[in-house]
Amino acid sequence: NGPHGKSRNPPDPRNRPAGAAFQGRICGAGGLRLVSVLFMLTAMTPEPIPDPFLPDQPGFRLARGVARMLRSFDHAVLCEFVPARGLRVDVISISPTGEIWIVECKSCRADFTSDRKWQSYLEWSDRFFWAVDGAFPDDLLPADTGLIRADAYGAEIMRESPLTKMAAARRSRLMRDIARVASIRLQALTDPQGAGRL
Repeated sequence: NGPHGKSRNPPDPRNRPAGAAFQGRICGAGGLRLVSVLFMLTAMTPEPIPDPFLPDQPGFRLARGVARMLRSFDHAVLCEFVPARGLRVDVISISPTGEIWIVECKSCRADFTSDRKWQSYLEWSDRFFWAVDGAFPDDLLPADTGLIRADAYGAEIMRESPLTKMAAARRSRLMRDIARVASIRLQALTDPQGAGRL
């Protein structure tokens, strides 16, 4: 019997609030304060901040991750560069020792199989790499080229590229063109009207 002589039936567990069982298991009787603190901390956890610079296209996301990795190697990096008429590479960089690296970013099988120009990029670099995500079928890629695993936030070299030195005259021209493009792009950031078109 209860304190007033009336019978008290135990409450039906099915009628408990959703958090009641959780509170009892965690704290036991009279321990609601800890659970309240936990819920308050959860509520105070900030939402992830959206990345306003995250590219929409998968290939551009891979290129951004590759560029971040190359900068961590102290490379000077350009994306979307034209080394010669009819060619456009996804990423090109100059290493601290003067090596020229080219990285082609492939987001899926179709993206790779439809590329008919990649072999033309080899003569414009000392090292050539593919950059792909974790779902890409690596066996499609030629074994005598470099391999980079990438996403929008970073990258890692999985297989080194063999070193094939360019001719001195071509290297000189390429270094000049990279410098010109980088300079014009930098000016365009501060004076879009004055920089003109590449």
